[in-house]
Amino acid sequence: MNKQKRIFFGLCASAVALATTLSAPAALAQAYPQKPIRLIVPWPAGGATDSVGRAVAEALRVQLGQSVIVDNIAGAGGNIGTQQFIRQPHDGYTLLLATSSTNSANPYLYKRTGFDPIKDFTPVASLAVIPSVMVVAAASPYKTPADIVRAAKARPGSLSYGSGGVGNSAHLAGELFKSVVRIDTIHVPYKGSSPALTDVMAGQLDYMLDTGAYGQIKGGKIRAIAVASDRRHPMLPDVPTFDELGIKGMHMNAWYGLAAPAGTPSAVVDRLNAAVQAAFRTGDLGKRLADIGAEVRTGDAASFAAFWKSELERYAGLVRLTGASLD
Repeated sequence: MNKQKRIFFGLCASAVALATTLSAPAALAQAYPQKPIRLIVPWPAGGATDSVGRAVAEALRVQLGQSVIVDNIAGAGGNIGTQQFIRQPHDGYTLLLATSSTNSANPYLYKRTGFDPIKDFTPVASLAVIPSVMVVAAASPYKTPADIVRAAKARPGSLSYGSGGVGNSAHLAGELFKSVVRIDTIHVPYKGSSPALTDVMAGQLDYMLDTGAYGQIKGGKIRAIAVASDRRHPMLPDVPTFDELGIKGMHMNAWYGLAAPAGTPSAVVDRLNAAVQAAFRTGDLGKRLADIGAEVRTGDAASFAAFWKSELERYAGLVRLTGASLD
């Protein structure tokens, strides 16, 4: 073969290799997924986090045409399930329901979480935020947060509030409230929000600041007395914000998003993000989240990554303010 032919065939081979390389991400995105997907929810069944996880799993099943299996792996404020998640292959077949508790607060609450809050994750899509609501038993004598403050100052250390576990959003919201109004109340952690809310209903706990109580509020089982947001919640138009009641600095919510292990191919991330966006546009994902009190917050993977980073910075200040620690 003469020199010109060798050059010609060499150029052709290079062109084929380049075309193959450029088309690989598109081919990968078209092929994915080819088997069921596992969604790790690092909190117990029941409560707002589990409800969000099951809603997004069903939405992805419809959009992707594959089963999405919810795997509740609870413990250590979400750390145990998250530790298992980061050890999974970065192929898009194991996803995580990332939350503000585990992925924003825990890095400052625990000396060792078992994961890096940035390096071990690939943000895929933000889903929603749920504002915290202060709730009391339907028969409680406390009609406003000011009633709780007066009672707590009259009898320091006698009132109690519940949470779904140390480090979760209800715990931090409770500590933030104590710090803002300068009272001494007892934190009682439970293994999930549902049993804590049950004890609020029964009057075993004096109050709770929770994101998963909207169903019980609508059912009249508990009474909402304030919303920890900058505006009233659409589901609770008659319930004032803490700001309106003159208690400044009480802004607290839980955020939820979808994450993949670090190193997941961008084509797979884009496919998953597109499926989430389609579920919000054409499916009932938005309605299912709204029914549990969530406010949809979505966008591309890059915007979710920026939000994730900003929330880490915000929670660093929040944990310093409350003095909360789990180690």
